[in-house]
Amino acid sequence: MAWLKAHSITLLCATALTPQTALAQSVNTAQEQNSSTGPEASQEAETGLGDIVVTATRREAKLQDVPIAVTAVTGDTLAAADVSTVRSLTQVVPGFIGSRNMGVFQPVVRGVGSTGISIGDEPNIATYVDGVYQPESAANWIDLVEVERVEVLRGPQGTTFGRNATGGLINVITPDPSFDFRGKASLRVGRMRRDAGDYDARVYFTGPLSENAAADFAALFRKNDGYIDDLVRGGTLGNQRVIDLRSKLLFEPTDNFKVVLTGEYFNQESTTNSPQPLDGNTAGRRFPGVILPTDAWQASLTKDPTLDLKRYSAALHTKLDLGSVALDTTTGYMLLRWKQDTDSDASNLQLGNFLADFNVESISQEIKLNSANPGPFQWLLGGYFYQFGGNSFLQPWTAANPTLPLAGPTLEPELEGRSFAGFGEGTYEVTPGLFFTVGARYTTETRNFTQRINGNVVVNDAEETFNKFNYKLGVRYEITDNTSVYATYSTAFKSGVFNMAAASATAVDPENISAAEFGIKSDPLDWLRTNLSIYYYDYQDLQLQAKDAIGPSYILQNAANAEIYGGEFEVFVRPVADLTLRSAVAYTHARYQDFPDAQGFFPRADGGNDVVTFDASDNVMTRAPEWSGNVGFDWGHDIGNGRITFAGNLSWSSRVYYDFANLFSQPSYTLINGSVSWTPESERFKIGLWVTNLTNEKVLQTVRPGALSTDGFYEQPRKIGISIETKL
Repeated sequence: MAWLKAHSITLLCATALTPQTALAQSVNTAQEQNSSTGPEASQEAETGLGDIVVTATRREAKLQDVPIAVTAVTGDTLAAADVSTVRSLTQVVPGFIGSRNMGVFQPVVRGVGSTGISIGDEPNIATYVDGVYQPESAANWIDLVEVERVEVLRGPQGTTFGRNATGGLINVITPDPSFDFRGKASLRVGRMRRDAGDYDARVYFTGPLSENAAADFAALFRKNDGYIDDLVRGGTLGNQRVIDLRSKLLFEPTDNFKVVLTGEYFNQESTTNSPQPLDGNTAGRRFPGVILPTDAWQASLTKDPTLDLKRYSAALHTKLDLGSVALDTTTGYMLLRWKQDTDSDASNLQLGNFLADFNVESISQEIKLNSANPGPFQWLLGGYFYQFGGNSFLQPWTAANPTLPLAGPTLEPELEGRSFAGFGEGTYEVTPGLFFTVGARYTTETRNFTQRINGNVVVNDAEETFNKFNYKLGVRYEITDNTSVYATYSTAFKSGVFNMAAASATAVDPENISAAEFGIKSDPLDWLRTNLSIYYYDYQDLQLQAKDAIGPSYILQNAANAEIYGGEFEVFVRPVADLTLRSAVAYTHARYQDFPDAQGFFPRADGGNDVVTFDASDNVMTRAPEWSGNVGFDWGHDIGNGRITFAGNLSWSSRVYYDFANLFSQPSYTLINGSVSWTPESERFKIGLWVTNLTNEKVLQTVRPGALSTDGFYEQPRKIGISIETKL
């Protein structure tokens, strides 16, 4: 991938030297970082809910003025709800499911979400960190070390964000370095079942380097002991160790020019890919000597699994104020090394194993020019470039019975891709309080694929190009100063992709979505905020992935269409200065339409599944619960020479299906997290007690039906611990 390294150096240097020629977005400008960012922040009065400034439309705007369904959650709220990773946003964002398949993060919003694991098969819920697109599913295990806020946009974002934002996006915003020195350090220690330890240490500090430069540094060490009983060798599995180091350098040579350089290193070692057969459904039942788990958090595997990941990333942001317009640029670079070794039959007998080694490198660059003066017409224009290259080594091996050695093909796919896009959006205030918005984006994308099987080239540099025009139409009307309504119609698409586990020179078709949405945003009282959104999606040519009929590998196919409609209702309340309440509920009606060639897995009496093509039309879409929601609170009270604070969060979901036939599912569940902390009057430190999954609920992160088994992974059991945080 030398070509990508050369491009990376060239583009990074070009951005630093000539910002007018680089590409960008303004998601993380210094002004944005200093904005109020959550329903319990930015208070205009002691008992009121102040304005929340977000960047959901690629420019600063009040949350209540943005004609998009977006949930903005502050770092304090994330900590109170024990949301430490992007995947666990499930607990505070309505309509969001943080699913995973082994080491691959597969978010779902309103029933829209990818199931692919191939290189270049990017999620259709896009993830951004400080304006930088995060392309690879396996790389998106983002730990929230020092976060100002997280914005989750529900619905297609096919114009201004564009890239693979078919169903929405996750926008993580961290603070820029400060010219005032500050810092903090924290330590959490907890215990799970089998006395498994859970440790989390974090440090953050920032300060000036000169009158024009400042820097910060964030570090995370997270470790948990194994909490999954190893029924074969004794001991436990499920252990994980994470190291995350991140630093920013801010340089402001003049009043109208700013540069922010970011570097990050992420390293994970774990055995969390320890599947267990659900209801004992594994092909291992056909043979003597099989050991079957009988409860959650148990595993019976042939050998210890491996799920290791290293990620190196860098970003360069510039902002140039030209008076009536502003020029923003963003360059992003990522290098990913990922390895997994997973038992495919989820039993102690040697029937199937999936060894995978991935190497991916990518670069993205964006430029955005937008209006900077107030007026009835606000606009932005931009361009975007993205390029990736990667290769894999795959061994999806099986055996007819446990007396035979595992055997099968060795796959060595190589994939490359490049994408160019131009976009624009304008909003015009026709009369006071009445706004019309028009946006458009044109994308051209080319992908290349080479496949070697057992060392022989079977697909030689297959190439396909996809072109697409997407648009958005919107109207917003301010009924009063505190209430507005909006309606939008928008389209988005995800490019066609090659399946790295196949020998096909033909990519699956792109998927397309057309969405209509209506919403009301209202602050009827200074201490009450209510937001309602309803939507309808026409979702075509879904890209869906399922286990292969004859082994542990995967197939990728297009479903015909899907119909999705529903809505969300959010309420934020601050009736008194010491109490903040929030709640949300989401309804999702998601059904496949015209899906006659679905891959179905039907349990066999002797274990494993028969694989049958069937008609899944009218079935519930996978990972799309009909009802979900959350309730949270934060209450503080002065006591003695300090302040005591209680915080809690309850999230719930109705049944979640994980297969096209609606046979395998996670039943309805409720998760409860809570904490109590005390801070002295000096506010120099804080000590606390915390608990997650209070009721020890057994919640599946995913279910994977296949020919050899139907297996799954459970969320962590109840954890109880203590914490201490101090200011530096």
